[in-house]
Amino acid sequence: MRTGIALGSNLGDRYALLQFAVAQLRLLHGEGEFLVSSFHETKPHECPPDSPNFLNAVVEIETSLLPLDLLHHLQALEQKAGRPSNHEFHGARTLDLDILYYGAKILISRELQLPHPRITERPFVLKPLAEIRPHLSLPGWSMSCQMYLRNLDKK
Repeated sequence: MRTGIALGSNLGDRYALLQFAVAQLRLLHGEGEFLVSSFHETKPHECPPDSPNFLNAVVEIETSLLPLDLLHHLQALEQKAGRPSNHEFHGARTLDLDILYYGAKILISRELQLPHPRITERPFVLKPLAEIRPHLSLPGWSMSCQMYLRNLDKK
């Protein structure tokens, strides 16, 4: 299933941590094109005061893992990169990996919501996503990724 994953880091060697994540996601990737955006420096969003800037990217992979299995795999990668399993909500982090979408699947569970409910409100996700999939439109969306980004840029 074509799956979008957001990557973020604002602690440690952010560039190396995102490169690590991209390399690990490449290992999960099956057939088809592996898409990765450029890395974007962004200001913290909904984070504690004085939080360091983030480096963000988006990767799209083809995976046969089920959504919750993929989520648990991503959480293990975060821990491998130095993020504790018990962490402050929106606190600084070495690595943050979020599943944005899993094909056109809609999922609402205690652990995971698909598509990610706040993609269209977050320029740090929309900008790299629009770079690799400008015409993407997910269930519940009225516009493409690129159009949502344009609307955010106007605000």
